[in-house]
Amino acid sequence: MSDASDTTALPAALKRALIDGARQARQRRAQTLAPLPLQAPIPAAHYRFDLHPGYLQLRAMRDNAARLGVENPYFKAHEGIAGATSLIEGRSYINFASYNYLGMAGDPTVCEAAKAAIDRYGTSTSASRLVSGERPVHQALERALADLYGVDDAVAFVSGHATNVTTIGHLFGPRDLILHDALIHNSVLQGIQLSGAHRLPFPHNDGQALERLLAAHRHEFERVLIVVEGLYSMDGDYPDLPRFVRAKQRHHAFLMVDEAHALGVLGPQGQGSHAHHGLSAGDVDIWMGTLSKTLAGCGGYIAGESALVEQLRFLAPGFLYSVGLPPALAAGSLAALRCMQAEPERVATLRARGERFLSRARAAGVDTGTSAGLAVIPAIVGGSMRAARLSAALWREGINAQPILHPAVPENAARLRFFLSCLHTEAQIDATVDALVRGLAALAD
Repeated sequence: MSDASDTTALPAALKRALIDGARQARQRRAQTLAPLPLQAPIPAAHYRFDLHPGYLQLRAMRDNAARLGVENPYFKAHEGIAGATSLIEGRSYINFASYNYLGMAGDPTVCEAAKAAIDRYGTSTSASRLVSGERPVHQALERALADLYGVDDAVAFVSGHATNVTTIGHLFGPRDLILHDALIHNSVLQGIQLSGAHRLPFPHNDGQALERLLAAHRHEFERVLIVVEGLYSMDGDYPDLPRFVRAKQRHHAFLMVDEAHALGVLGPQGQGSHAHHGLSAGDVDIWMGTLSKTLAGCGGYIAGESALVEQLRFLAPGFLYSVGLPPALAAGSLAALRCMQAEPERVATLRARGERFLSRARAAGVDTGTSAGLAVIPAIVGGSMRAARLSAALWREGINAQPILHPAVPENAARLRFFLSCLHTEAQIDATVDALVRGLAALAD
């Protein structure tokens, strides 16, 4: 009998297969050891942040400003409460760069509520609310917000920007269409991008243009969302909201209103757009707002019907996978909301100060655009360097008003923005407008 280890005893076909396999294995080893073919080097800009296009653009802007003698107007450190005045670099300035519309940031009642919440709950929930971060103060705040709008429920998020991003990103998808005002906030645009929905902007506050887009495209998509702001933070104007409600009803679309700058400003008692326009609870499908402006905290909220709010609580990534709102912030915002409702004179004073600023500025020839003079008033100067120089001129006179430069706005619409507060005095308003007129005259010279 033949030895099993003797390959000569193997069938010829099997022997050929073994020899071919050994040859292929040698070839694979040779290919592994062979030098890689020459490739073009990776450009340094692809792996260095100092060559990133965004950083190069920032450096160019800084260099241009330095050559023109314009100091960086941003990241000024406020050394106390930023109200109608603020202490910056040891000097007191009349302050128009804060969203403290009703003077709640620093209000003793609001601060005491936040301090009490820290004593009771600590500084953090230390978990997402779904897991174990829920606190009674969250529920109380959300109930108060829902009652303010007259809707079923509300949910509070830790970031206003993330509120729009995660809500739109979760609710809509590639088969949907989102129509938005051309001046809508960046957070809405980021949410649309995340959703993968088709996007169509319409000219600012142009309800007729929206109607044309809906008539032409509504039938091509499943869900359609219309997004506007209650009060626009760049221009200080607001939409004809009842017209947008009628458009969404005719075309079976959803309507979302961003109330970030409208709460505490619009409406007889600061209740927001629904009170200002006489709308009922269900006229708008998604009410969005922030806690960081009138409500003196940080974060955002969505208010609406139960089916909307419940799924955001359980499914929206920006809520589900985020730590809960710090109890002190929730308590402070709840206290601010109650103060707003109990002290309507704050809203009345804010409106009076806005009207005074707007009327005096327009009478002096300042371009305030389409501002309604409620809480946000721009001074449009055209040209980013002009806006930066005007801001610097006011700074030297003890007035803090920030420039808004390209690309945040078109270059020919660069401006200063003045955020009004009920804490501003008539004398501060008059002095500021006078300084603004002097600064514009110096720019013209």
